[in-house]
Amino acid sequence: MKDILLTTINAKWIHPSLALRLLKANLGKLEDRCEIIEFALRQPLQEKIDALSSGHPQILGFSVSIWNHTATLDLLKELKKVWVKKGKINEHNSLQPVIVLGGPEVSHLPEDAEIFQYADYVIRGEGEIVFRELCEKFLNGEKPPKFILAENVNVNEIKSAYHLYTDEDVARKLIYVEASRGCPFNCEFCLSAADAHSVREFPLEPFFAEMDALIMRGVKTFKFLDRTFNANIKRAIVIMIFFLEKLKERTFTVHFEMVPILFTPELRETLTRFPPGSLRLEIGIQTLTPEAAARIGLPGRQAGLSERQTGQPDKILEPLRFLCEKTNAIIHADLIAGLPGENIESFGNGFNLLLAALEGGQGRTEIQLGILKQLPGAPIARHNKEWGMRYNSEPPYEVIETSAMSADDISRLKNFARFWEIIVNRGLFDTDFPQKKETFNNFMKLSDTLFSRFGKNWGIDKEKLIEVVLEISF
Repeated sequence: MKDILLTTINAKWIHPSLALRLLKANLGKLEDRCEIIEFALRQPLQEKIDALSSGHPQILGFSVSIWNHTATLDLLKELKKVWVKKGKINEHNSLQPVIVLGGPEVSHLPEDAEIFQYADYVIRGEGEIVFRELCEKFLNGEKPPKFILAENVNVNEIKSAYHLYTDEDVARKLIYVEASRGCPFNCEFCLSAADAHSVREFPLEPFFAEMDALIMRGVKTFKFLDRTFNANIKRAIVIMIFFLEKLKERTFTVHFEMVPILFTPELRETLTRFPPGSLRLEIGIQTLTPEAAARIGLPGRQAGLSERQTGQPDKILEPLRFLCEKTNAIIHADLIAGLPGENIESFGNGFNLLLAALEGGQGRTEIQLGILKQLPGAPIARHNKEWGMRYNSEPPYEVIETSAMSADDISRLKNFARFWEIIVNRGLFDTDFPQKKETFNNFMKLSDTLFSRFGKNWGIDKEKLIEVVLEISF
């Protein structure tokens, strides 16, 4: 094993980490002394322990996110036990490497967070430059401070890392890419609002060269990490036209995250040109209750809409109807339950409006119902007192109850979200089943009954679930 080992626990095996590859690519003279090992969330803990404890790196870096925080903490605890049990090689050289934590989760946690007990160094912010500097200092015998605040990098000066995707990554996994960093909007549940920095765009000429190389290697799916891909509409169109030209020769899918308020005629025309199966759009709706949208700073005023227009269903849903009727895009629309001041009735009304807007489309449509999270450092916390917001203190920090939505309401919505995902989004039935086209209330009744019948919303046998849904429906 090499001197520097970078690792993370990905949500699934098909999600390789671009962050780790960027850290390695920007290590300068130390890059050849660095190795990457990735794990999946469901992978047995012992396999992770064995892989990381079998060698003797001097520096072991972990990328920590909200979804792997707990799993990473468990892994660090067990690794500590292994290193203590093995003891020291000699009085000067311990088996335990220096532990460096980085990533979005640890960038805003308080310094007394439990996970920091197992860290020698913590990088807060973008790490391409400071991680290299930390490694250089440590390997030269210096001892930097434990908590290191990293400034946002100049994206024109860092090295790309796309060449570090392996042939297996290219052939079998999603390939994450980024054309920009940052977001012009200030949605209070998102860390972009806390960072308060402008969008930084990667230069397009080298970016296109890297994308062309990945296409030639046979990438099946490009997933853009850009938080709002259509924030710069002219630039978004240029990028999409690049991929449209490549689609004339190769077959692949591109996945963009967009906001519905920035759909100009030129953007719409470009979107209509993508062939079936080649375009997936994640559209951040979040809420269709205007008061809730304005309260948490959803995109609107920055795009020229008045406060009253922000979150107005007509303004938000018209672009979705266009996408359904005029494009071949696979549409994934996000809603968030538990926003300050929004009750279950207004949320259900918004769900019904969104469902109606998505029906009859040419491509596949999905609604992902998420539960509000209070991410460490996110300004959504300012509403806690006024709206009685109470959150789980453990990751993923989901809201437990609000003054407008009871704990029972939120618990029911969690079950609703899970059953909607496995029954509707994943296409459990070959054709529409009765509740799909009914109201929010009807599917809630179905969800309640299913949870009562099975006592859980996961690990249910597919054939048994179909049988029970049909039994209840008829």
